[in-house]
Amino acid sequence: MTNAKLGLAHRLYSGQVSYDFVKNRKLWYTFSAILLSISILALVIRGLTLGIEFVGGTDFQAPTQVTANTVENVRQAVDEFEVEDLNAAVFTIGDDAVRIQTRILNPDETATLRASIAELTGADPAEVTYNAIGASWGQQVSQQATIALVVFIVLVMALIWIWFRDWKMSVAAIIALAHDLIVTIGIYALIGFTVTPATVIGVLTILGYSLYDTVVVFDKIKENVQGLEDTNKTYSEAANLGINQVLVRSINTTIIGVLPVAALLTAGSVLSSGPLQDLGLALFVGMLVGAYSSIFIATPVLTTFKENEPAQVEHRATLQRRSERAALKANRRSDTLVMEADASGGATAVTPHGPRTQPRGGASRAERKKRPGDR
Repeated sequence: MTNAKLGLAHRLYSGQVSYDFVKNRKLWYTFSAILLSISILALVIRGLTLGIEFVGGTDFQAPTQVTANTVENVRQAVDEFEVEDLNAAVFTIGDDAVRIQTRILNPDETATLRASIAELTGADPAEVTYNAIGASWGQQVSQQATIALVVFIVLVMALIWIWFRDWKMSVAAIIALAHDLIVTIGIYALIGFTVTPATVIGVLTILGYSLYDTVVVFDKIKENVQGLEDTNKTYSEAANLGINQVLVRSINTTIIGVLPVAALLTAGSVLSSGPLQDLGLALFVGMLVGAYSSIFIATPVLTTFKENEPAQVEHRATLQRRSERAALKANRRSDTLVMEADASGGATAVTPHGPRTQPRGGASRAERKKRPGDR
């Protein structure tokens, strides 16, 4: 079967077609450094917009008929309420309720705002429910979320170390994970989306997805480097082959995963649903960044670690000596062929068997074999 009839996935897997991701790692490092710088600047300058679950506040819910303009109309009306500086966030709940989240209110402000919301929505004040969330409770949520993230990372490092029996793979995976986390949070800061518990769920989900993609690549690399000392490949070449072998799978998995998440994000934006937006954005950004980091960050970082090992340094030196000997043999063989070609043309030449000269007297072998009586 010719190469033209083979699919791209087969040619990538067999190494007939490949892109050198590892060799161009400085390019990916530069691009990632730019992404990380933008994300960190966004976090420092703009900061995160934390939901009331983290900073405390008051959550009001009122029945009303939801239309396409409900969120905008309610937001404008809230700005004109008697209670000032509410920093209100407005969402819809289904098609028959509106949700208004504000800063922490005292009892008088709560009663005033409840009556104003009832008047705005045409509901009875008793139908307007509210829930006060203290700052201490929000602090506990933040603390527990941080603890959960740290425990998650520690367990992941331990599991990858145990599975691959290589701590450098574990560190490379966590570096890619930190890259995904910072970029995702930085985009939240740039866009200004509110960080809610749904966001935390989304971030933890995409971290798991990113790790899955990285582990798939590392597993193929582990398979390729077995018996590496008996091959003519360096660790970087074997690792790059592993990336190309799983490239089509990674792309297909990412596309299949991102499409429903994009629909979720779009639905959240159209319906002005805060939880859907928060979850959808975290998943959408995280899945794309996770697929990128597993190929362009995790594996190049791993090869940087591994190529500095004494065993890999010695292996590269062995391959270099082997290559030099092969080149020397090829040059000698070429010189021999040239001299033999010259000798066949009648010229005196030196061959590996010694000098070749014309017979004494210039007679050929056939002439010398003639017997005297044959004249």
